[in-house]
Amino acid sequence: MFRFKRPSRKTLDIMSEVAKGNVDKNFEESCIAKIRDLTTKEHVKMTSSGNNSIFIALSAITGDIIIPDQGGWHGFKQIAKFLDKNIVTLKTDAGLINADYLDELEISEGSALIFTSFAGYTAEQDIRSIVSYCKDNSITTIEDASAGIGDSENRLGCRSDIILASTGSPKIINVGSGGFIATNDDDVFKRTSLPQKLSKTTEIICSGIDNEIDNVSKNLQVSLNATEHVKKHIPNTLHADKRGINVIIPHENSKSICWDLKKTLTTDKSGIVTTCPNYNRVKQKAICIEIKNLDYACLEKENLDIIIDEVNSLL
Repeated sequence: MFRFKRPSRKTLDIMSEVAKGNVDKNFEESCIAKIRDLTTKEHVKMTSSGNNSIFIALSAITGDIIIPDQGGWHGFKQIAKFLDKNIVTLKTDAGLINADYLDELEISEGSALIFTSFAGYTAEQDIRSIVSYCKDNSITTIEDASAGIGDSENRLGCRSDIILASTGSPKIINVGSGGFIATNDDDVFKRTSLPQKLSKTTEIICSGIDNEIDNVSKNLQVSLNATEHVKKHIPNTLHADKRGINVIIPHENSKSICWDLKKTLTTDKSGIVTTCPNYNRVKQKAICIEIKNLDYACLEKENLDIIIDEVNSLL
């Protein structure tokens, strides 16, 4: 049995001591300083969840909300609809954003594109190209970097106009709750004072985030390396040449295969197998192995090879 990702023992100990009132430190200020460094953004707010961060970001947008047709997060559309924003759906290449498709859109002034660092968690977006196109066309970029924060290779979670993230389970910064939003545009926060008031988190959660941030780059790289290994040894994976933190295998018999895998690839908590079609992954029949859900201690080659063997035996 595999172990589901959880905060480190040190993080849990710190959160416990803060809850008992035994630690004299402003953890919110410390978090903000560290997130400034991670995101290269001047203005940072801690929030109670990733969805609250999305709510703040979308509340600040005056034009259309452009949402990828798959590979994003269902909260994008739900929150945009709640805010009565006009939603424009962007065609993608199985979740990957292509500037050529952006050219086909008719959008209003003040519009924003919201997307995740990794399409469906499995394929790194070309952030540099996306941001460059949007900047040239006066489109605000909002990057949900819950899975990409701390990236040292291509600076995911840095280039977009607004960076937001969840720090709930089982994200890269993983404390079971909380989130943040960061930007260089202070007007984003000036226009959203009410949702910010409704999105405050606690010092307990901030203390956990503060500790988890210290290892975020290392933990992300462990997940990326593990996923790369699995992709190499399972045939016909989606976006096989792209960095990601899960593995998607298109297959006509995905439902029955996933059913069988859920019996063998078990954890001590939630599962690591997702059945597609699924907007958050891809809108085609596929099997998704959620490497991101596994505790970092489980991402050793011998465990990954068990996953590979189980999947390949059913394909």
